[in-house]
Amino acid sequence: MNCALKNTLQQAVDAGLLLPSSLVNIDLLMQGCKSPEVAAAINELVEQQAWSELNDRFFKTLAFGTGGLRGRSIGSIITKAEQAAGGPNDRPEFPCVGTASMNYFNIGRAMRGLITYISSVVAETSPGKKPSIVIGHDTRHFSRDFAEYCARLCTELGCDCALFDGPASTPEVSFAIRELNADTGVVITASHNPYHDNGFKAYFTDGAQLIHPHDSGVIKEVNALESDEYTAVAAAEQGKLSILGAEFDNLYINRLQSIVLRPEVFAQASAKVVFTNLHGTGARCIVPLLAKVGSDVSTVAAQDCLDGRFPTVASPNPENAEALDMAIAQAEAQNADLVIAPDPDADRMGIAVRDKKTNKMVLLSGNQTGCLLAWYRCMSMIDLGIITPQNIKNAVMVKTFVTSPLQDAIAESFGIATVNVLTGFKYIAAKLGRYEQAIPEQLRTNYRQMSEEQTRALRLEHSRYFVFGGEESYGYLAQDFVRDKDANAAALVLAELTAYLSSKGSSLLECLNDIYTQLGYYKEVGKSIVMEGATGAAKIAALTQSYISTPPVEMCGVKVAGMRDFSAGKLIDTEGQPIPAEKMLFIDLEDGRSFAVRPSGTEPKIKFYIFAHGKAGEQVSIASEKVSASIDELWEAIQADVAARMA
Repeated sequence: MNCALKNTLQQAVDAGLLLPSSLVNIDLLMQGCKSPEVAAAINELVEQQAWSELNDRFFKTLAFGTGGLRGRSIGSIITKAEQAAGGPNDRPEFPCVGTASMNYFNIGRAMRGLITYISSVVAETSPGKKPSIVIGHDTRHFSRDFAEYCARLCTELGCDCALFDGPASTPEVSFAIRELNADTGVVITASHNPYHDNGFKAYFTDGAQLIHPHDSGVIKEVNALESDEYTAVAAAEQGKLSILGAEFDNLYINRLQSIVLRPEVFAQASAKVVFTNLHGTGARCIVPLLAKVGSDVSTVAAQDCLDGRFPTVASPNPENAEALDMAIAQAEAQNADLVIAPDPDADRMGIAVRDKKTNKMVLLSGNQTGCLLAWYRCMSMIDLGIITPQNIKNAVMVKTFVTSPLQDAIAESFGIATVNVLTGFKYIAAKLGRYEQAIPEQLRTNYRQMSEEQTRALRLEHSRYFVFGGEESYGYLAQDFVRDKDANAAALVLAELTAYLSSKGSSLLECLNDIYTQLGYYKEVGKSIVMEGATGAAKIAALTQSYISTPPVEMCGVKVAGMRDFSAGKLIDTEGQPIPAEKMLFIDLEDGRSFAVRPSGTEPKIKFYIFAHGKAGEQVSIASEKVSASIDELWEAIQADVAARMA
C-alpha cells in the first residue's frame, strides 16, 4: 500500500468513517494479493469515498459458520475494475474484492488451508498416500470458476481431485466423499442466499461438514496464509484430476432408490408431481429419480435453465412462497398432487400440496413437511416389521432444538426416542458418525459398501438406527449414506408418502390434520431481523449478548418458567453427550409457549423461533386460530423487547 493511500485511509479511520479493522484488512489484501483488479477496485472505492462499502467488504475476514464460508461475490457497488469485460449471465468479470467477500483470494486461502490440514491428517493416518478431495459446485456466479481454481490448487499441491462435470447438489458431494473414500470435500455454494452471494462448504472424510476440532484446525492453517502465492509441487508428485458425470449420478440415484420402503405404492397410485429447478442443481438427480420409481413428473420449463441470476424469482429460497408461484400455477393447470422445489444446491426442499376440500394448492412449512416425513418413516418401519419391540430401543430420530416439538411428539407416540442437537446439519451428521462408530469394528469394516438393508440391520442390533432427521429450515434426511440434508432423498420419500396416502384414499393435508388431532395442533414461526454489513454485525452481536446476559423474566404478562442458555457450553443432550457452546437462548413461558433467539451462522440476521401448541383431541380449525393468535401476541412482545434492548 502506497503512502498516499495509507494516509487517506488513516484519515478516514480518524474521522470515524472507516473501521480500524477495515484498514488492517485492506492492507492484508493488498500485501497478499497482487492481482491488478484488487488494488484498482480499492483505489476506486476510496476515490468515491465509499466508506460504507469498504467497511462491508473489509470489516472482517471470513470464518466458518454453520455453513462454512459465505459472503458476497458481487459487491453492492460494482467497480469498473471488477466489471472489466464482464462475465457470463451479466456478472462482472472479477468477483468482489474484500477480505469479507467471496473471491479468489479467500477461496484460495480456504482451499490451501484445507489441503494443508488434510495432508497432515493423511500423513499421520496413511503415510505415503496422496490426499483425495471431491469438489462440487452450484449454478451461482463464479461457482464453476472457483471450483476449477480449487481443483487446480489440489492437483498442483499434491492431492488427487474428483471434480463434478457441472453443477451438482450438495448432498451428492457428501455421498461422493463417502463412496470414493475421499479425505475431504468442498462445495462452492451459498445455498438459498441472494444471487450476489457465494460460499465454500468444507467436508471431512465422513462426508459431514467440518466440526471441532477439524474446523478450528483448518481455520488455523487458513489464518496462517497471508498471500495468494504458492509453489506447486514437482510434476511427478502432483495429483490426478478425475471428472464425475452421469455414471456417478446413477450410483447415487440407485442408492437413493434403496431407501424406499413401499415401492409397490407407485404402481398403485403414482403421485403427479410438478418439479421446479429454480435454476439450480436439483433436476440433475431428482427428476430422473422420481421418474425411475414411477412418479409422473413435469418440470417448470422457464426455471429449468442453470442461471446464477435466478431470473424468474425474487429469491431462490423455497422458504419464500413467491419462489413456488410458477410451479403452483402449473400444478393448478395440470391438476397435480404435489409441487417440489429444492433450493439452488438441492439440500433444502419446499413443497405445495393439493387441498382436496378446495382443490387448491397449499404451501407447507418446513416443520409441517418434516412432521409428515417423520410420521411416515416411523409408521412404516413399525408397520413393515423393520422396527420391532425387540429393537425399538435402538431406533432414533435426530432434529435440531429449533425444529417443531411436534416431531418429538410423533416419535414418542411410536415409542421412538428423539435427540435434539444445535442448529446446523453438521450436528445431525455428527450423531450419525457416532452411531456408525458404535458398531463393532469387525462388523463395519466395509460399511460404506454395504446395502441400506445391511447397515440398517447392524445399527438396529449394535448401535442406534437413524429413522429420520431434519431442521425447520426445509432440510431433511432419511438415510445415513449422505451426511448433509438432502432434497433428493426428501423428494423421493415425499413422493412415496403421497402415493401411499392416495392408495388409502387420503392426502398429505388430511394426514397432517390427523396428526394434529391425535397429538395437538402445533405451530412454529420463524422471524428474522436483518442487519447487514459491519454496523449490522456489531448490532447482532450486541443484541445476542443482551439476551444471554439479561434474559427476560416475563413476556406478554406471562412469567418465564425456564431458560436454556447454550452459550456457556454446559448442557448435555438426551444421550448424555455435551452440547457444544452456541450463542442461543431458549425461553419457556409458563403457558407452554416458548421462543429461541440466535444469530444466523450464514446470513446477516438475528433469528427468533416462536413455538406454541394446543391440546390433543381439539378441533384443528379452532386450535389453529387460538395458537396462531398466541404466536402473534408473543412476536409483538418480542419486537417491543428488541426495540427496548437496542434503544
